[in-house]
Amino acid sequence: WDNADFSRGVGTTFYQEFSTLNTAKPLFVRDVEAKVRRYLRSSYSAAWTLKITWEKAPVYAARTDTRKTITYQAVLTTDGFRSYILMLYQDGGMQWDYTRLTSTNVLIGYT
Repeated sequence: WDNADFSRGVGTTFYQEFSTLNTAKPLFVRDVEAKVRRYLRSSYSAAWTLKITWEKAPVYAARTDTRKTITYQAVLTTDGFRSYILMLYQDGGMQWDYTRLTSTNVLIGYT
């Protein structure tokens, strides 16, 4: 969730919401449930899931370099009691050159 810069018309952001409390669950939501169960070793049944995708996002400030882009997603999901987030990056991880960022104390993930 860094400062992506879409001001030069490169890249896009979109989202998709899945409300699955009393409906059939799409394959994507079933996959999210399986990941939560596998990684956290707990039973989990999603009531709501939000997928946000940053596609071909250039690093801030794009005026310096729009060639190195990254596609990544954040998936927020809840069963109404517990909430989880999955952060997914394209193969190869973060492609931005961290040495050219304003701040170089960066990490992928959260603390």
